[in-house]
Amino acid sequence: MSEEIDLSQFDDIPDRIERAKAKAAAIRAAKEGGGTAPTAPTAPTAPTEGSGEAVLESEAAAAPSKESASAAGRAATARSLTGEGGEGTRVVVQTTPAPPAIRPGPDRIAPLVEGGITTRRGFFSWLTLAWLSFAGASAAALAAFGRFLFPNVLFEPPQSFKIGFPEDYDIGVDERWKDKFTIWIVKERFQMYALLSVCTHLGCTPNWLSAEAKFKCPCHGSGFYSTGINFEGPAPRPLERARIVLAEDGQILIDKTQKYQWEKGQWESPESFMKLI
Repeated sequence: MSEEIDLSQFDDIPDRIERAKAKAAAIRAAKEGGGTAPTAPTAPTAPTEGSGEAVLESEAAAAPSKESASAAGRAATARSLTGEGGEGTRVVVQTTPAPPAIRPGPDRIAPLVEGGITTRRGFFSWLTLAWLSFAGASAAALAAFGRFLFPNVLFEPPQSFKIGFPEDYDIGVDERWKDKFTIWIVKERFQMYALLSVCTHLGCTPNWLSAEAKFKCPCHGSGFYSTGINFEGPAPRPLERARIVLAEDGQILIDKTQKYQWEKGQWESPESFMKLI
C-alpha cells in the first residue's frame, strides 16, 4: 500500500525563512529607533558602517525565529502529507509490512527437545503406547498360535464303556444311560440289548413312554416298540442296536462303534444281544 506526497510546498521554505529573519530584524530596529516597521520585505543590501549594530541585532533576533521556521517547516510538511497544497512533484512512500515472527532454527530447538520436561514426558508416553501396542499384537499372535495348537474340540462321551452287572437291571427299558451315552438298555427274560436313542427318520431323540410301552419321537411322531421296531410315523426302519458283551470282570460292556441294523439281518449277530442264563 503506498501514498503520493506533494513536495512542491517545500520549495519556498528557504525564502520564507529569510523574509521572516529580515522582518524580525526590521521590527526590532524600529522599536529601538522609534520608527515604524516596513510593510514589505526589501532585498538585502551591502552593509555600511552605521548599520553594523543593526545587522548584529538582526542576527540576534533571527536566532529565536529559527524555532518558528522549524515549526513552519513541520507545519508545511504536515500539510503536504495531509494532501494540502497545489500540484507539484509527488513522491511515493512505500509502507513496509510488519516483519514475520522469528522462529528458532533446528539447532536451537534440539536442546529443548533433548532436555525439556515436556519432551521427556512425550517420549515416555510414546514409549508406553508402543509397548502396549507390541504387547497387544504379541498376545493376539500367541492366542492365534494357541488356537492352532489346541483347536476347538467337541468332547464326546467314550464310545466303549461298562454299565454294571446284568443283575443290576430289571425287566423292561432302563433310561439311566440315555443322557450320558444316548442308549437304552432293554432287558427281557432271556436276553439284553442296547438300543441307540436316535430316530431313524432325521436323527432326533425319541422319548420312552412307559404308559404306552413305546418310544415316541417328538419331532415328527415316529413310534417304536420296546424292541425298537418302528410301527408309526415317518421313520423308515427300526432303531439300531449297539454291541453288547459280557466283560471278563462280569460287567456289561457296550461298544457304540459297532452298530447293528434289523433290515440287514444284523440283529441275528451274537454280539447284537447278550443271552441271560
